Amino acid sequence: MGKKNLRRVSVLVTAQTLKNLQRLANMSGYNELGLVIDKLTREKMLSLREPEVNRVF
Repeated sequence: MGKKNLRRVSVLVTAQTLKNLQRLANMSGYNELGLVIDKLTREKMLSLREPEVNRVF
């Protein structure tokens, strides 16, 4: 994974949420649930972003 700016976080979730996080990890090929949480957070932040009219990529 290399050197990244990481922080340790504890998360309290329901049994159903844990099962769904594990399913998402298996579907994505991730070994850690933290990567799934990162991916979900990234996708949600992108979806909340206001569209810019003249955005250049």
